[in-house]
Amino acid sequence: MRIALGLPSRIVGISGELMLEWATRADRGPFSSLVVTDRVVSRALEPLAVLAIAGGATRRIRLMTSVVIGPTRETTLLARQTATIDLLSGGRLSLGVGIGVRENDYSATGFEFHRRGRRVDEQLPILRRLWAGEALSKEVGPIGPPSARPGGRPELLIGGYVPAVARRIAAWGDGYMAPGGGEPESMLELWRQTLKLWKEMGRQGQPRWVGASYFALGPKAFDQASAYINANYGYNPELGARRLRGIPTTAEAVGEAIKRQADMGVDEFILRPCAENLDQMERLGELAAKLDATSTK
Repeated sequence: MRIALGLPSRIVGISGELMLEWATRADRGPFSSLVVTDRVVSRALEPLAVLAIAGGATRRIRLMTSVVIGPTRETTLLARQTATIDLLSGGRLSLGVGIGVRENDYSATGFEFHRRGRRVDEQLPILRRLWAGEALSKEVGPIGPPSARPGGRPELLIGGYVPAVARRIAAWGDGYMAPGGGEPESMLELWRQTLKLWKEMGRQGQPRWVGASYFALGPKAFDQASAYINANYGYNPELGARRLRGIPTTAEAVGEAIKRQADMGVDEFILRPCAENLDQMERLGELAAKLDATSTK
């Protein structure tokens, strides 16, 4: 199982210099992907802009969204932006798409919150069609640059908790983007349903499964985790408390979380930092390297 590193792009006040340092150090380390998250009503950095900058500063590591809230974005612009990042990065983009749970993100962008599931169902085939270089319609031609990769498009991962996610993956996606903090039993059931529908629809190969969790390491780990959760989940204290309980804050707990994901069959596991300090990446990198060395003995 590969370990992906979340970037601290939702921590307000982080500098461009520090963000680039995270990206370039991660590119030299044991991590498989650099990952960003999305919110609209937030003072956090815009995720696709962060990945564009990170892509220019790196050469090896993949670039991933976990997740972009697709229905809050205009579809053809999303297709063009992501195709551009994928092209300029040499085909390194994995686009994770979800629908989100916060109504104010939709109020801010002018899209209907209660129609978000139907809207993402409309978006996914359009993204695939435009990435393939096809026309948007009989009246409107292709939109966006051609792909840099043999498959003809960025990898498309679809996230969420509801049964409709399995159908979307089987119809249009390349894999499952499991939400951080989700219950293992419900995620396993959704994964089994995805595999069933994938086979029924005649898809070749097998979808990928990408998991996620927050983490904090070091002497102030719990305080950092608490501060991050309060800043990002203060709108829902009950949800915030559940998220905080699930955050590993010791090397042993992170190791257990990694093993648990690997045992479930997850292909890639995202660990998102609760603080912008570079020592968080360094501590995680050392731990990931030790676990990798142990697993290959």
